[in-house]
Amino acid sequence: MLLTVDVGNTQTTLGLFDEEGSLVRQWRMATDSTDTADELHERLFGYFQMFGLALDSVTDVAIASVAPILTQEWQYMMTHLLKAEDILTVDATRDCGIAIDMPDPRQVGADRIANALAARATYGAPVIVVDFGTATNIDVVDRAGNFRGGTIMPGMLLSAQSLFSRAAKLSSVPLEAPEHALGNSTETAVQSGIVIGAAAQAEGLVSRIMAELGETDKGLGKDQLTVVGTGGFSRVVATATDLFDVIDPDLTVRGIYQIWKHRADKRANRG
Repeated sequence: MLLTVDVGNTQTTLGLFDEEGSLVRQWRMATDSTDTADELHERLFGYFQMFGLALDSVTDVAIASVAPILTQEWQYMMTHLLKAEDILTVDATRDCGIAIDMPDPRQVGADRIANALAARATYGAPVIVVDFGTATNIDVVDRAGNFRGGTIMPGMLLSAQSLFSRAAKLSSVPLEAPEHALGNSTETAVQSGIVIGAAAQAEGLVSRIMAELGETDKGLGKDQLTVVGTGGFSRVVATATDLFDVIDPDLTVRGIYQIWKHRADKRANRG
């Protein structure tokens, strides 16, 4: 079986895939930069044991990470403790199965490549992904099926934490969409600013990106393009906007799987 590991700044998402490529189980855990290989092994063992799964059934691993130190710990754990046969670390310097139409592809994060590949495979091209994580990323695949870039902005949780830590009279509130944009209390005003604000930000940026794509993709319209929401806060933001055609919480782990499959097939063809 294949284990995919998406190491984000705040959360790490694990996906377990069977030999047919079906997602068997998915877990989320807090990302802790102080974790050692032994601690990661202990947590992983607990997740597998919880659902009666055998950890030694994992033969292959694919890692997409934004935390270099943790990447090393995951790699060591998989190699020396889990004894995985094949470990792939996703990055833009390798052939991931999608062309990156940018001046310096090496700058593109592994999670963004995975999102773009999975979105293209599932929904076709062109497609736009809005990923609500620690940062909110917008990733764009053009009509030709190439990754064209996007935007990176502070995520909802970062914005909320910054606001609460620097504004003495504001206290933490649940991150959910209020009924109206016009808040009639401090709590609903904060919720409007953070949640509806995130929705409005995504709407505005996607609209501008579509206009720019239209200049090169022959008058691209909304009816010709799919907008996908993913990430931990995607369902919350989706209640405040009709921007999204679909919410797909498994998009990133499926993309990591597809990158691994692409490279495995490539090796098999060479053999």
